[in-house]
Amino acid sequence: MKLDVIKLDGGKAGSIDLDEALFGLEPRVDILHRVVRWQRNNAQAGTHKVKTRSEVSYSTKKIYRQKGTGGARHGARSAPIFRGGGVYKGPTPRSHGHDLPKKVRVLGLKHALSAKAKAGELVVIDAAVSDGKTGALAKMIANLGWKRALIIDGVAVNENFAQAARNIEGLDILPTMGANVFDILKRDTLVITKAGLEALEARLK
Repeated sequence: MKLDVIKLDGGKAGSIDLDEALFGLEPRVDILHRVVRWQRNNAQAGTHKVKTRSEVSYSTKKIYRQKGTGGARHGARSAPIFRGGGVYKGPTPRSHGHDLPKKVRVLGLKHALSAKAKAGELVVIDAAVSDGKTGALAKMIANLGWKRALIIDGVAVNENFAQAARNIEGLDILPTMGANVFDILKRDTLVITKAGLEALEARLK
């Protein structure tokens, strides 16, 4: 699978052969869904908490006598049936994460890359380098027509480029090890540098 390589200024920089094992798969929604769900669940804080009957600030005095009132038998105003009482079986702090086989996670990343390639939303650039000026980089991005883009660089991101891209709305940049299914699918355009392609192939093979 051949794809043209461009520069950030829009000029051509030759072409490159994309690995069919990474970019030529038929995207499977079920695998992508499993990986995204695993990612989002692991990212969930799980700090939700309600007060149980033993934690609400109420007197434990019996509110009225046991018999003779014609009403239900109650021992304290902290019972869940009363307003302001403790919550019965409410949420407590816990982890929402679950396990997912490594093979499925790797496959999910391959299918995400293939989905972008099939949709024509994959762009390969020569290199992600900049002089550190946000205005100049923003103008290049606007000329290329990238509104919501993710740039995947090599093992490390160029510091000047990261600094210039920091305040550009809709533009994110990650090193190869940070590439993940959720971020790839969330953006309209996936941009990968040549160094990023080499590192991705080494990571996923």
